[in-house]
Amino acid sequence: MGLNHDVVGQPGEPLRKSWDSKDALLYAIGVGAGLGDPLKELEFTTENSEGLEQKVLPTYGVLVSQAPASHDLGDFDRALLVHAEQSVELHRPLPVEGSVSATATVAGIYDKGSGALAVTEYQAVDAGTGEPLVTARSGVFIRGEGGFGGDRGPSQPWPRPDRDPDHTVTLETRPEQALLYRLSGDRNPLHVDPKFAARGGFDRPILHGLCTYGVTGRALLHALCGSDPARFQSMYGRFSRPVWPGDTLTVSIWETGDGGALFQTTRPDGQVVIDRGRFQSR
Repeated sequence: MGLNHDVVGQPGEPLRKSWDSKDALLYAIGVGAGLGDPLKELEFTTENSEGLEQKVLPTYGVLVSQAPASHDLGDFDRALLVHAEQSVELHRPLPVEGSVSATATVAGIYDKGSGALAVTEYQAVDAGTGEPLVTARSGVFIRGEGGFGGDRGPSQPWPRPDRDPDHTVTLETRPEQALLYRLSGDRNPLHVDPKFAARGGFDRPILHGLCTYGVTGRALLHALCGSDPARFQSMYGRFSRPVWPGDTLTVSIWETGDGGALFQTTRPDGQVVIDRGRFQSR
């Protein structure tokens, strides 16, 4: 059957989603908060530390906003699908517990030759007031589904600064990081099942792209926002190479003025795993 191009532009049914303090804590641990120094990020990993108020990591907004599209993308081998890019914009800080109405719309399916890039936009509004909370865009690359003669899609220049980064943040991941992160909702077997991973061309399960994204978001939050989620406005990155659970990740950050920054995330071998990163603080 191939891809279902008729899904483009058709919003899915709104989905009501709720979360509580425990969900936010589990997500924080899932993206490595507290690893190496369990006393360092207590406002994100505990709810009862004296003198601290629990806060929610901004990248949890990606999960809060996720909802099903109007129809399935089509008939293809899910092992050949990888997360390609992700953005998130917080219209206000995420509450420790809340409910949203989330909708998804496939914004485009683009022909990249060797595969197709399907981009979905997500909107999450407060379920009670209708006030916007999160806008997110997610792109998935489906190998073998390109070549249909379609538009290649928009491209935004990203000049890597010709100078040393203003900030370099190195963060660890656990060997069992994928087992923790999947408990926040992403049960894709690519990240835990060796046989499924082999079908996708990997010799072992890889870490969730959104886990790497969350680790990177922590680095940006602490380096550029003074660890204050209220200052975290938006973040975009393109997934360029896989990460394996247990890898140490280094985030290089170049400030561009007016609260903006460019960033890249690399593996221990120097390979870039999140590229063309853009960040904006308030």
